[in-house]
Amino acid sequence: MAFGVKRQELTEWKQNVLKGRVSFLTHFWYDPRFPEYKTVTKAACADRDILLAWGGKYGLKESWLHERESFPHFDLIGETEKRILRAEGCYEKLLQLENKAGIK
Repeated sequence: MAFGVKRQELTEWKQNVLKGRVSFLTHFWYDPRFPEYKTVTKAACADRDILLAWGGKYGLKESWLHERESFPHFDLIGETEKRILRAEGCYEKLLQLENKAGIK
C-alpha cells in the first residue's frame, strides 16, 4: 500500500521518466514482508538501458528491475534508499524520510 504522494509530484515524476531521465518518487509504504521499512523510493526511467546503467553504478541487479508499462523502476528501501538518495543529491527526499517517517 502506497500513500503520501501529491498529484503534481506524481505527474512531474512520470513526465521526467518518459523523457528518459532517471527520476525518483518517494512515498510512505507498508508491506508486511518488510515491516521495518516505512518508505520506498521508485527510481525509474523509460529507457531501460539508461536505468540499468544507472543502477549498475549502485550495485543494483537487473533481476531487481520491475517492468511496469512505460515506467520500469527499481524499488529502493532501507539503507540502500538512503545511500542512493545521498549520492544523487536528493536532500529534500532525505529530509522527507527523516521528518515524516522518522528514519535517520
